[in-house]
Amino acid sequence: MMNEKTLTITKDQSPGIAALSQVRIFGLPLPLFFILFAVILIAHVTDTIPDNIVGGFGFMFVVGALFGELGKRLPIFNKYIGGAPVMIFLVAAWFVHAGLLTQKEITTVTAVMKKTDFLDLFIAVLITGSILAVNRKLLLKSLIGYIPTILAAVLGASILGIIGGLIFGISIDNIMMLYVLPIMGGGNGAGAIPLSEIYESVTGGSKEQYYSIAIAILTIANIVAIVAAAVLNTIGQKIPSLTGNGELLRNSEFNVEEHAAPKITPREIAIGLMLSACIYTFAAALSKSLLPGFGDVKIHTFAYMVILVAIVNASGICSEEIKEGAKRLSSFFSKQMLWVLMVGVGIAYTDLGEIINALNFTNLIIATLIVFGAIFGAAIGGWLMGFYPVESSITAGLCMANRGGSGDLEVLAAANRMSLLSYAQISSRLGGGIVLIIASVVFGVLGG
Repeated sequence: MMNEKTLTITKDQSPGIAALSQVRIFGLPLPLFFILFAVILIAHVTDTIPDNIVGGFGFMFVVGALFGELGKRLPIFNKYIGGAPVMIFLVAAWFVHAGLLTQKEITTVTAVMKKTDFLDLFIAVLITGSILAVNRKLLLKSLIGYIPTILAAVLGASILGIIGGLIFGISIDNIMMLYVLPIMGGGNGAGAIPLSEIYESVTGGSKEQYYSIAIAILTIANIVAIVAAAVLNTIGQKIPSLTGNGELLRNSEFNVEEHAAPKITPREIAIGLMLSACIYTFAAALSKSLLPGFGDVKIHTFAYMVILVAIVNASGICSEEIKEGAKRLSSFFSKQMLWVLMVGVGIAYTDLGEIINALNFTNLIIATLIVFGAIFGAAIGGWLMGFYPVESSITAGLCMANRGGSGDLEVLAAANRMSLLSYAQISSRLGGGIVLIIASVVFGVLGG
């Protein structure tokens, strides 16, 4: 009797309803997602979104899920522009630019990203998990070869940047000071802002004027870098020999023992979170008080964190179970929380008006040439250092040419290589510090 009833229900169900019932948005059945969407829409219309991390996450989850699914399925965009993560942050930025969000929503999401520092938590977890997941022998070799790869990227960017300047009649000193160094300087807070300070102190020029030009050029380069990351991912799919599919080092010369993933409990995952939080805390103490830098070069918290986690890995004090727990936590953040994060990046860190104002033909071509120079320089330098060209181009090239921490996430998401975040942070932080040293010399020689 039960079987007959079941068969009758299945038979009477219309094909359209059956097909619709299979649709999932962020894994949610369509009717359930619509209920959650209605909740957020009502909160938007009545301006009653809770102004705390709970309300912020609810809003970010629904917006991220909706436009993530769209970006994942949209032809051309999903393969060559960056797919779901890029769609999410562009739409979120456009919502702010077009005035479609309430001030309370903007303030709440911005507080989640900046006041509660969800971005820092995200990056800290990914750094810890990705570095602990790397074999100790390979980790040491990759770090030794990475700095020369960064320098090769800066050299490549400088060469193509100067060529672009000659084409448009811009002097070498202006190309280096106003284009190459801001793009390769590690983003805004660690790049454009300290560069403007160095510019004023060395040349006597206006730091405000320098910053307004530098941030516009950097903004264009960041978008070019995101698109280039998606293209590099496609190149890797078509030419497998150029990519390690998320592995930086070509390790064919090494006999690395492969271990099956150990069985773990939720406790090991919790330990991964505790490790991330405590190492971040020590790194912050070093960067802000104990050893903030050397001379005029400041060392960022995440740069210290990369070093500290590498030391923890090399020391062998973490068991395989703890490493696996940190890796699982990192995977959860990078795969399940990324769409949520991208909503915050679009609202709190992206000024669409700034991007639009900076888009002119000359700036676009020169910024593109500099980004391409960074790609080629990193690919060649990385190959000589024993790295895969696609991975070295993305990390030592594009993650030098974007806008820092949030730019790293956008680039790696577009390239589908979130596991490379630790190397991206070396580029943005330590690489950015190297560029500040270069800038002090360049400003003195060319701007004096």
